[in-house]
Amino acid sequence: MNTKLHAVADAKGGPLSLFRTAGQVSDYNGAAALLAELPEAQWMLGDHGYDEEWCRYALQAKGVTPCISVRKSRIMPVKYDKRRYRSRSCIKIICGRLKDLRRIASRYDRCPTVFFSAIALAATVILDLQSMTRDPSGNQPRRRSVLVHTWIADRP
Repeated sequence: MNTKLHAVADAKGGPLSLFRTAGQVSDYNGAAALLAELPEAQWMLGDHGYDEEWCRYALQAKGVTPCISVRKSRIMPVKYDKRRYRSRSCIKIICGRLKDLRRIASRYDRCPTVFFSAIALAATVILDLQSMTRDPSGNQPRRRSVLVHTWIADRP
């Protein structure tokens, strides 16, 4: 039994949205679900699991510039900003922080709903801790980029 978690984070590494699918489901299903909840941003950084034409067109229709790495099997490669793509490490750090929690890393919960609840609680704590270190004036500038990532949690 495994679960795939699709996550959206802001440019500073704060988790914004989470979506759970079965492990054998394609990343495109998670992308379609998260696309409706995507916040206002200038850029969307994602790995090659989200490299599909409909996803790129949907992002451009929302006014978001996609920065998605290209799949090796793509016939016509699409150019993307490789320098900006490197900043995707922010969301990998979030997934690493989630996996630091023993309950999530070893997936003690058999029920996917309980497991997702533990992830949501941990993501809330991460976001709360990050908000303590942000600007005390409360001014929230327009988000410049949004990061998307998928990771699989296996049950041993």
